[in-house]
Amino acid sequence: MSQRIVIDSKVFARDASLLQGELPVESLGRVLDLLVDSGGSLQYRVEGLLDPRNKPQIKLWVGGDLSLRCQRCLNAIAYPLEIRSLLEFVDDENDLMQEDIEDDSKDFLVAQKELDVVALIEDEIILGLPSAPRHESCALPDADLGAGKVSPFSVLQGLKRKAQ
Repeated sequence: MSQRIVIDSKVFARDASLLQGELPVESLGRVLDLLVDSGGSLQYRVEGLLDPRNKPQIKLWVGGDLSLRCQRCLNAIAYPLEIRSLLEFVDDENDLMQEDIEDDSKDFLVAQKELDVVALIEDEIILGLPSAPRHESCALPDADLGAGKVSPFSVLQGLKRKAQ
């Protein structure tokens, strides 16, 4: 069961509040399917602020180590996680201008009276993970099992040679 940490997004930003702590990896339910091992914990820091135009924002940092599954050999990969995000709160996403959307320095989030910080951290982790994690070099699982076997099609290869 995931712990809940709830904030009022605009008040948190306006008051320049700060949350930091540790989250057990096993409490991040939506991330668990992507992992080989659910041990350990992640550190997080959420800092509220107002930008020069008095727009409410939060800076989010998440760090730690995760154990992902290599998509090639299916063994574990130690993945050092470090996420840094700047999120600006808006009243309505329809109010965003094209230049806002094209600004890659920050993302936008609809302001909420009850923003679940752990769910936000999970979202950022999922977005930050590689879609197909792989070791730099590794072998396919059981790649060496077929080395001693004779292919059933090798007999056909012999017949083909005789027919020529």
